[in-house]
Amino acid sequence: MTIPVSSAPERRRSPWRLAAISGLVATVVAGYAAATAVGASAAETLLSQGKPATASSTEAAGAYAAAEAVDGNAGTRWASAFSDPQWLQVDLGSSQAINRVELNWETAAAKAFQIQVSDNASSWTSIYSTTTSAGGNQSLTVNGTGRYVRMYGTQRTTGYGYSLWEFKVYGGTTTTPPTTPPPTTPPPTGDPVPAGGSLGANVVVFDPSMSSASIQARADQIFQQQEKAQFGTGRYVLAFKPGTYNGLNIQVGFYTSVVGLGQNPQDVRINGDITVDAGWFQGNATQNFWRSTENVSVYPVNGANRWAVSQAAPFRRMDIHGDLNLAPNGYGWASGGYISDSRITGTEGQYSQQQWFTRNSTIGSNSNAVWNQTFVGVQGAPAASYPTPPYTVIPNTPVIREKPYLYQTGGDYAVFVPSLQTNVTGATWLNGNTPGTSIPLSQFYVAKPGDSAARINQALAQGLNLIFQPGIYHINQTINVNRANTVVLGLGYATIIPDNGVTAMQVADVDGVKLAGLLFDAGTTNSPNLLVMGPNGSAANHAGNPSTVQDVFFRIGGYIAGKATNSLLVNSNNVIIDHIWAWRADHGNAGTYGWTINTADSGLIVNGNNVTAYGLFVEHYQKTEVLWNGNGGRTYFLQNEQPYDPPSNAAWRSDGVLGYPAYKVADSVQTHEAWAMGSYAFFQDNPAVHSANGFQAPTHGGVKFHNIFTISLASGTIDHVVNNIGAPAQASNVVPSTVTNFP
Repeated sequence: MTIPVSSAPERRRSPWRLAAISGLVATVVAGYAAATAVGASAAETLLSQGKPATASSTEAAGAYAAAEAVDGNAGTRWASAFSDPQWLQVDLGSSQAINRVELNWETAAAKAFQIQVSDNASSWTSIYSTTTSAGGNQSLTVNGTGRYVRMYGTQRTTGYGYSLWEFKVYGGTTTTPPTTPPPTTPPPTGDPVPAGGSLGANVVVFDPSMSSASIQARADQIFQQQEKAQFGTGRYVLAFKPGTYNGLNIQVGFYTSVVGLGQNPQDVRINGDITVDAGWFQGNATQNFWRSTENVSVYPVNGANRWAVSQAAPFRRMDIHGDLNLAPNGYGWASGGYISDSRITGTEGQYSQQQWFTRNSTIGSNSNAVWNQTFVGVQGAPAASYPTPPYTVIPNTPVIREKPYLYQTGGDYAVFVPSLQTNVTGATWLNGNTPGTSIPLSQFYVAKPGDSAARINQALAQGLNLIFQPGIYHINQTINVNRANTVVLGLGYATIIPDNGVTAMQVADVDGVKLAGLLFDAGTTNSPNLLVMGPNGSAANHAGNPSTVQDVFFRIGGYIAGKATNSLLVNSNNVIIDHIWAWRADHGNAGTYGWTINTADSGLIVNGNNVTAYGLFVEHYQKTEVLWNGNGGRTYFLQNEQPYDPPSNAAWRSDGVLGYPAYKVADSVQTHEAWAMGSYAFFQDNPAVHSANGFQAPTHGGVKFHNIFTISLASGTIDHVVNNIGAPAQASNVVPSTVTNFP
């Protein structure tokens, strides 16, 4: 029913919204008036955000780093030691004209300080000085030029150190007054995008005060809906508040995440099981995709918890008091999975898992192996022994930041962002809280299915982080993540579909963006890429604060007849990829897959330098599936299946070469190293198809592969493992063809 305008009820706004709108309008009007008063508008540019920052000292052994004052996040700060003098400086990258500096002081502020500029970070020129500052928010008009800009404090307002939430440096040139007034831009007419809010009805929250029967009934209801819904539209989170729960068996179906809402896994204890099995698929677990569990302590009823999954099913921050069985009941087929930041007090039972990746965990022991079992930074890992048994073991993880996660603190929702770590082993929470930073929900926009990309971009432009409620999001323009240290977190396999051939999400070349828990599903109009990290030509060094891509999955076809030339493009340097599955569908809803239907060239292209990847799963793309163009790259584990459906070798590749490699390091690359990579052939549409090589790389010695193999799953042939080296993988002999070291 349409309500006539004259009789429609008055739309009421809360006082804070009215205040926000009034403040926004006042700011716009005041800003325009100020510009008119001086007869000019400064074409200001924020020069400092995301740029390298250093300081004379940091409080608490680096807990309040210099970079946190230039990250664009008003909830993080730099803090110094409790002495004078102290300084904070930012490197703008090149000499710039400076006309304004903003300082947002914490209570521990400077009474006396200078703003200084330099071109060499050793000889400084003062462009502002005061001995009577009271702190707070300050906007200082200055005039100077330099590559480096610093706040140099000589006297504090408190007995503590100096502390800045934000230090912003602006540049721009003033213009002479025009002879006629410029056209005015009207103030925004809509409400500002509000922060916080509900996580949505599909985040189902359980409390220890609830009866076990009621919890079990609700979990069973969701599982019955999701058990076989491989290409359905349901998306769910089962969230457990801190406390103890008894007698539960939480079965986990498609697009379902089970999470604990405590600070650490021990805060949520389930005396029972969190189970994935394969009864829906006759005991075959190779299609148990898109489900997860995180941040829960489990005491299995019979001493062993079953988690029989394949791709896109992360097992993070879990504390299993007993064994973990990774195979379905009856030990049927299973095809790969991922564990990190977890403890298994008993045995990690691989059994029929063809391949598995475990990182930064503690296990009592490991049993069994099939083709490619990999351990990086795992306490209790078996001895390295590739290829018999096929254990690849790396003692320490070189660089990692664990995935951000939702939790409750003081009864309110927040997102915890673990700290960057280097050369580490074991889980982060075994000896106390995981090191890191908590971001309250009030600093997030909570996106809802039906939200437009324009609204999401508005929230990001306001400086908010982003949470996606469980659901499916159709977008008609690119989601742009431009602010350093932005957190983008999807709940319950939140799914983003570009409807008109746009790139679904683009991240600027800035520090410390965290993307996690998203499924990008290609639309029916071809997109050039689904996710892009950094624009073409990105050159900044992000080693001190890399961006992360974690539990981010890509699908071409299966649900709809999707198309995308490439799934993930990494242009920025130092990015950490921690568990992706890029999948061109080999099955799905009718009419959504086929050689000319769900077309896609590559799953991952890396142009950035010093990019590190853990747990790559990339399958069925029609050209080179992983193409690495940047120097200094490292990959720990690849699971690949070549496309199932080439009609013939001529249809697959027209230049006479037999197929494309699964993983190619470009000839221009000077340094690269990779461990534990496997490529499979299952050319079901034409078993006569051959692939020349599973892997391809330059031969100058700076590119190294360890523990790699090819195998035919009884249909088709891969002629060599790498660069025409290695025996053929043939349908008549379903065993790996291995190369332990290349070159």
